[in-house]
Amino acid sequence: MRYKDNADPVITLTSGPVNAYADVLRGLSRTVLYDYDPAFQLFYENVVAKAQKAMRLSTRPVLLQGEPVMGLEAAAASLISSEDVVLNLASGVYGKGFGYWAKRYSPNLLEIETPYNESIDPQAVADMLKKHPEITVVSVCHHDTPSGTINPIDEIGAIVSAHGAYFIVDAVSSFGGMKTHPEDCKADLYVTGPNKCLGAPPGLTMMGVSDRAWARMKANPSAPRASVLSILDWEDAWSHEKPFPFTPSVAEINGLDVALDLYLNEGPEAVWARHALTAKATRAGALAMGLSLWAASEKIASPTTTSIRTPQGVDEAALRQAVRERYGVVFSSGRGETLGKLTRVGHMGPTAQPIYAVAALTALGGALNAMGQKLAVGRGIDAALAVIDADA
Repeated sequence: MRYKDNADPVITLTSGPVNAYADVLRGLSRTVLYDYDPAFQLFYENVVAKAQKAMRLSTRPVLLQGEPVMGLEAAAASLISSEDVVLNLASGVYGKGFGYWAKRYSPNLLEIETPYNESIDPQAVADMLKKHPEITVVSVCHHDTPSGTINPIDEIGAIVSAHGAYFIVDAVSSFGGMKTHPEDCKADLYVTGPNKCLGAPPGLTMMGVSDRAWARMKANPSAPRASVLSILDWEDAWSHEKPFPFTPSVAEINGLDVALDLYLNEGPEAVWARHALTAKATRAGALAMGLSLWAASEKIASPTTTSIRTPQGVDEAALRQAVRERYGVVFSSGRGETLGKLTRVGHMGPTAQPIYAVAALTALGGALNAMGQKLAVGRGIDAALAVIDADA
């Protein structure tokens, strides 16, 4: 059997967008209310309160009406001024990419860059801040998805806070899939969204904003105002007594409401546990069948994405095509410097279930063997099942 390119896949195991929960899809079909209808304004306020609870914030989060890449650009535009000295921490394609935005708003950019299969060393951050006390802003990507690696943002955040700098965190593909919250890492701007581990479609940004970040943005004359990139315009939009700057994405808010209910009702710790178990089983199976992980150490391998190094002599794009054609399964490629070097298996939201580790390994191993590799697929499946059964 061959699955055609124009047919829906059987299983999407990408690192985002991910397949949304069925309940979220039903939520998207709710009535699209008028944004000035009191019923919607009260509903919106309630959704923001749920987001605050999920993010464990002492202040109201901001919901920006665009997917999180817009939120990250808004963070750079709003917090960084031309006088700032920015330290960007780059352990992957997305971390490196934020530096380009930072450079747009300040010419004074410093970087710590590691190989893209490693993570940022907090001591290196401390040393750089000591060497350059003029640094005022530090930015980092928590889970650099094209590498499938995790940076220790709580440790880094404590160092940045002690230095007195502002801390921008990209937690787009980590929040909701592991223990991470804005105030845990002392973030001033913490950018995430519902379209990864919360299992909702792309379209919104969820942002934690510290009190001092609000003050800093208000004092920054170049911070966007009356703009789709404006964070300031949305400061009070959570309240039913305040007008929206422009029409919010009503259907997306409906979906987010359901996604937050699912997350809070299941219990965050339980959600994190199934993400971690699915990733652990996938890693164990990949190694047992003779493949290599991209991450230099399993200690920094993400519980929301497993990146598997492409075997020598294999065309990675052809591999993903073979996986789709033979099994109806879709994986993610690398990006930028990791393109062609690895295949990413996503464990986010509804696909953060251990059985999907078995499906991923079967499809990946089967396709590789069909391409002439000699992998012990059965051994890999046994290893994954052993991890799953040990947790039962």
